[in-house]
Amino acid sequence: MNTKLTVLIIGATGARVRQATIPKSWFPASVLLFVGILIVIFFGISDYLRLKEESKRIHSLHFNLQTQTEQITHQKKQIAKFSHKINQLKLELADLHDFEHKIRVIANLDPQEGRTSLFGVGGSDPAQSDPMDMIQQDVQELIRDMHDDVQQIDHASSDQQKAFVSIYDQLESKRNLLAATPSIRPVEGWISSRFGRRQSPFTGRREFHRGVDIAVQSGTPIIAPADGVVTYSGRKGLMGKMITIDHGFGMVTRYGHMKELLKKSGERVKRGETIARVGNTGRSTGPHLHYEVRLNGVAVNPMNYFLN
Repeated sequence: MNTKLTVLIIGATGARVRQATIPKSWFPASVLLFVGILIVIFFGISDYLRLKEESKRIHSLHFNLQTQTEQITHQKKQIAKFSHKINQLKLELADLHDFEHKIRVIANLDPQEGRTSLFGVGGSDPAQSDPMDMIQQDVQELIRDMHDDVQQIDHASSDQQKAFVSIYDQLESKRNLLAATPSIRPVEGWISSRFGRRQSPFTGRREFHRGVDIAVQSGTPIIAPADGVVTYSGRKGLMGKMITIDHGFGMVTRYGHMKELLKKSGERVKRGETIARVGNTGRSTGPHLHYEVRLNGVAVNPMNYFLN
C-alpha cells in the first residue's frame, strides 16, 4: 500500500499541485532518518558547546599560568637581587675587617690573633655575581645559600662589633694613659741640679737626688704636666710648700719649695693648668722648683718626660 504525498509546486505561471506516491515501507526509515539527524544535531550542538566551554577554561588556565609564571620570574629576580645585596654586604664587612686591622697596626693595638678573616674561603667573587645569572639557579638552592650567608653575616657582624668595642676600649685606655703621662715641663728655666747621685749643697756629701731642680724667678707659674688629682697641698718638712698630683696608672708627680699653692687636696687638674708659683720655701739655696716623677712608687728621671 502506498501513501500519497501532495507537493505544491509554484512556477512562473502560478501554482500547480502535484501528487507523488511514496511507498509505505519508506516511512519508518524516513522517521528513523529524521530522528537520527536530530540526534546528530543535538550531540553536535552539545559537543560544540562543551568544546566552547573547554576552550574558555583552557584560555583561563593559560592566562593564570602566564600570570603565575610572570610572578615566579619576578620573585626569582627579587631573590637574586637580594642574594646579590647579601654578597655586597659581605664585601663591605670584609672591608670593615681590613679597616679594623689597619687601625690596630697604626695604633699599635692587640692584633687579635685568630680573626684572620670573616668568611669562609671558596666560591666565586660576590662582586662578579650577576643577579640575572642567579635566576637560572634553582630557587630552593638560592634560598639555602642566602640562609647560610645571612647566618655568616650575623656571626661576622657580631664579631666585628665586639672587635670595634675592643678597639674603642684600648684607644680610650691609651688616651687616658697619654693624658695621665707627664709630657711637658712644669716650668721653663735652667736645670740647676739633675736626677741621680750628686754632691749635696748643704752637707757636701754624695746623695741621691730624686728629681730635678729648675732655677727660675720667684713667682713664676708652675703648670701641671698631665691630668690628675691633687693628693697633697701644704707644707712638708725640707720640701717647704709642696703639691703632689696622682695622675693614675701608677704615675705621681711632686713639686717642692713653692711660694704659693693654688690648688687644694682633692682638686682635679688638667695638663697645662697653673697649680702653684715658684718660691724658696723649705731647705733651698734660692728660688727654684724641685720636680719629681714617680712610677709605681719609684722615682724616675723627669728629663725622660720632657717632650717640649
